Amino acid sequence: MLATPRPGWAQAQHVLSGLVRGADGGALPGASVTVLALSLGTATGADGRFSLSLPEGPQQVVVSFVGYASQTLNVNLRRPQQHNFTLAAATSELGEVVVQGQQTLKQKLQSTQMGVEHLSIREAKLLPALFGEVDILKTLQLKPGVQSGGEGSSGLFVRGGSSDQNLVLVDNVVVYNPNHLFGLFSVFNSDAVQSVDLYKSGFPAQFGGRLSSVVDVKLREGDRSKFVTTGGIGLISSRLSFEGPIQQGKGSFIVSGRRTYFDIFTRALNRANEGKEDYTPIPDYYFYDFNAKGNYTLGDKDQLFLTGYLGRDVFGFTSPNGFQAKFTWGNTLGALRWQHVYSPRLTLNTTASVSNYKYNLGNSLDQFSFDLGSTILDYTGRADFDYLPNDRHTIRFGAALTHHNFGVGRLQRSSQDNSVNFGSDVSYTGQEGGLYISDNVKVSEKLQAELGLRATGFRSGTDLHGGLEPRLSGRYLLSDKIALKGSYALMYQYVHLVSNSGASLPTDIWYPSRLSVLPQRSQQVSTGASFLLGGGKYLLTNEVYYKWARNQIDFKDGAQIFANNDLDSQFLFGRGWAYGNELYLEKKTGKTTGWVGYTLAWTKRNFPPQLGTTGINNGQDFYPNYDRRHNLTVVVIHQLNARISLTASFVYTSGAPTTLPLGRFAIQDVYQGGIQAIPIYPDRNSYRLIPYHRLDLGMVYKLRPSRIGGERDLTFSIYNAYNRRNAYFIYFDQTRDKATDKVTGYRAQQVSLFPFIPSVTYNFKL
Repeated sequence: MLATPRPGWAQAQHVLSGLVRGADGGALPGASVTVLALSLGTATGADGRFSLSLPEGPQQVVVSFVGYASQTLNVNLRRPQQHNFTLAAATSELGEVVVQGQQTLKQKLQSTQMGVEHLSIREAKLLPALFGEVDILKTLQLKPGVQSGGEGSSGLFVRGGSSDQNLVLVDNVVVYNPNHLFGLFSVFNSDAVQSVDLYKSGFPAQFGGRLSSVVDVKLREGDRSKFVTTGGIGLISSRLSFEGPIQQGKGSFIVSGRRTYFDIFTRALNRANEGKEDYTPIPDYYFYDFNAKGNYTLGDKDQLFLTGYLGRDVFGFTSPNGFQAKFTWGNTLGALRWQHVYSPRLTLNTTASVSNYKYNLGNSLDQFSFDLGSTILDYTGRADFDYLPNDRHTIRFGAALTHHNFGVGRLQRSSQDNSVNFGSDVSYTGQEGGLYISDNVKVSEKLQAELGLRATGFRSGTDLHGGLEPRLSGRYLLSDKIALKGSYALMYQYVHLVSNSGASLPTDIWYPSRLSVLPQRSQQVSTGASFLLGGGKYLLTNEVYYKWARNQIDFKDGAQIFANNDLDSQFLFGRGWAYGNELYLEKKTGKTTGWVGYTLAWTKRNFPPQLGTTGINNGQDFYPNYDRRHNLTVVVIHQLNARISLTASFVYTSGAPTTLPLGRFAIQDVYQGGIQAIPIYPDRNSYRLIPYHRLDLGMVYKLRPSRIGGERDLTFSIYNAYNRRNAYFIYFDQTRDKATDKVTGYRAQQVSLFPFIPSVTYNFKL
């Protein structure tokens, strides 16, 4: 809410409600609906709807949204009224957009939520990207408190949490692996995405099931007025979208597809070198994804939404000796949502969804074949109510129930003549439920708070777990330009990513809370202050947080992961802590916009002796490999003129913790002969890689319209502009005496992933 009503009003109140759409007919979440004369207003919800209690009589209502021309409506309230708004695209970058940008910053200042980052796809498309492929998860890594998993990774590590502790949603459907290309790109096609919200603290009560963050992705609904074709051709992938009305004014649809073409070049290169004895074939790799969304208005009070996603990564290799390997993984999602408006004060959204992530690794040699796979399949039903009883309370309540199927490990070994044929299949089921209620209450003109409570439960077999998750956030206005904020949240996580690496790999396994594997639990407190500076053009925020967690999961040394009927015995359990300070300066007005973020943070883990082991580091605290002491990001977007936008982003982080051998000792190999050098390892992650830093540059050049009209542009990007050789990992190579060829020592060698990489993408909209 932008402000609270002035005290002392005695006249009758009436509700003004409606829907705000963009020029293409799509709903605009986060649009401002204000009555400037009363300093009163609200923001539209995720579906573009708003409800606002106003005094009886004539009022002037202003509706605005960044990138669109504002619209003014004069109403005379004698009873509840409903008005829908359609905002046209802004014709001037300076003027309407400046005012709207200031209003957006004021909304953030006065919001009760802390640690929230809103990202529009319009903003993300301007930023330079690796290989020119726009990636919303990489853009989120430029926000304070968010660490990347390393060079080229889309993994998110938010405020000291591991990558599996992020709840990633697409239209309220869980995405279990949001990455393509082993983590280099996300599964989100920029042409299909409307907006992204990242919650780092003070989580709203409607979200649950993870400890560290919520990434809430909303897909576009499609153009309701005309048919539009959008696409792009880049260095490694191409994409194409088609959208339009289903029935004029009744509904719309959008379908969007994307595919890489690494495999086309590698296959051509392999064919050119076929038959050469010293040539090793290059593996085939490609990914594709497909998005679809439709909506249809059944009547004044009812609307249906249908969302679908299919994405696959395919990796294949064939060697000259006949060995073949094929590795596939990906997500399949579907959701049907029915929205019913009981009254301007009460709305219900009912959703049925399915989410399936699976991978399969198969290989064969001569007559023998080997097949390994894993999957997680969810069926979810949920109901979410939005209730506005009066001008001081905004209440949300609802329930959700998910049935999980965990295919923990499927192993199959066979031969063509059936002389060898055996398999193993480890699977479990689980049911996860949640009830929640929250109230955003305006206590006074200066004090506003959001109180929430979520009750959760999980059952797998005869094991039953549950708990209460209180949520609290609030803000106090010292003035119209200074706000103090604080929040607290307790979270449970009942499903766990079984991973023995620092980044999410396609072969990681999702595992339920059962037997000795208890739910993970975390608590987080945060406090901070926000300041509007420079006449409202800048927003400066400073947040301090402290998070502590129980039942964190890791593996004991030598753990057997795949197709293990007793996987519970392979785990170690411990505690975790994370604390830090985030400083953030943001500008959304004028020709030059962007942000600067700096985070000073610590992340620690402790795994004491258990299960006949010494734990990790003999029970001493250690830093996980995603701990970073310092993190600085600078993002600048400059509108040079009506046709050219220039962008730059700079990233600096402290080096990642890593484990390197202290030295080696020699032993005589009695079986093979000779001497072996065995490495001696210190405590886990007792070293750090060199600091990571990188500068990316970009330019968007709008081409003149073609004969058939539409929009076209060329997007130029330079990744790692000054060719910084950042450390991907360290290995040790032998040094030898040139005369005797004997090993005299070992020298550390650094492997870097990406050098200076220029790219260009042609984008069009017809």
